[in-house]
Amino acid sequence: MYHQLISGKHDRDGSSALAENSVTIAGYSFEEYLNMVESFHGYTAPGLIIGGFMADFALRKLPPNTLFDAISETAYCLPDAIQILTPCTVGNGWLKIFDFSRFALSLYDKYQGKGVRVFLDANKIAHWTEIKNWFFKLTKKQEQDEKLLKAQIREAGAEICSFQDVSIQPRLLQKRHKGSIAVCAGCGEAYPREHGTVCRACQGQTPYVV
Repeated sequence: MYHQLISGKHDRDGSSALAENSVTIAGYSFEEYLNMVESFHGYTAPGLIIGGFMADFALRKLPPNTLFDAISETAYCLPDAIQILTPCTVGNGWLKIFDFSRFALSLYDKYQGKGVRVFLDANKIAHWTEIKNWFFKLTKKQEQDEKLLKAQIREAGAEICSFQDVSIQPRLLQKRHKGSIAVCAGCGEAYPREHGTVCRACQGQTPYVV
């Protein structure tokens, strides 16, 4: 449901069946996208709304019919915008997350590594007071004007973003394989043999209290 742009929902030339003065994100109306965000993410987070404009901008910069992968430079909000609007997910391995805490994403040709990086430009939000207060955490969340913040995000769209052409490091283009599988002598579960003589959980990396 979230990937209809692959079958033509998204018009790469910028045209849309919707009215010219309506706000759209990857071919969806602004309201449709907000509904998708709430369904997928749980609530309409400001970062996910901006992330929608960023993903849409990157999609428009890619050559038509490009098979692409994605990078998010933060673990918050942006990965979900990518997963809602593109086929790239954490589960299929087409989305990589590098937690640099930079509000930026990249879409790139999965074979050639050529692509575009889009980021929220701190210099461009100066006169968008509520966006600035949110992004730089100048006001506490409970003191933010949520209605005004969303209105400013809708009006600003991708204008508060900048982009740059990028080339991805060759090592990141290589398809990863698990290799041979072993049975852990500690827990008895299967794991990639390359992780060592026992699985990583039994090596002390488990997130659970034991």
